Amino acid sequence: MKPADEERIAARLAKLMAIICVRNTGIEELHAGTVPVTHTGDYSDVFIIDADGRQIPWSGASHLDDDQMRNLMQQIVDRLYTFHLKADDSGFRDHLDRWLAVAERWDEPHLDKAFVEFVRRPRS
Repeated sequence: MKPADEERIAARLAKLMAIICVRNTGIEELHAGTVPVTHTGDYSDVFIIDADGRQIPWSGASHLDDDQMRNLMQQIVDRLYTFHLKADDSGFRDHLDRWLAVAERWDEPHLDKAFVEFVRRPRS
C-alpha cells in the first residue's frame, strides 16, 4: 500500500475512533457548563474560589478528581475495546458509516512527534 493511502486510512480511522470512542463520554460533562470569561485570552485572569475560601488560578486547578479521571478513562477503554471487537459486525459497521460522514468534516490529524519520541524513550 502506498504511504499516502496508509495516511488517508489512518486519518479516517483516527477521526472515527475519536468521535465514536471519546466523544459523548464523560468528557462531555467537562465541556458542559458555563465557560469563564477571560480578558487576557489565556485564563490567567480567572480564578476559582473553593469551599475553604482558597483562590486558585484557573490554570492551576484540577478540573477532574481521581474518580472522574478513572471513570473517563474506563469509558474510553471500554469503547475502544468494543470498537475493535465489533469492527467485523455488519450492524456495527453500518453505525460507524453514519458517524464517518460527521468525522470527515473534522480537521485532518497530524503526526504527534512528541508522542512518537515519548514512546521511543527507553524506560528505566
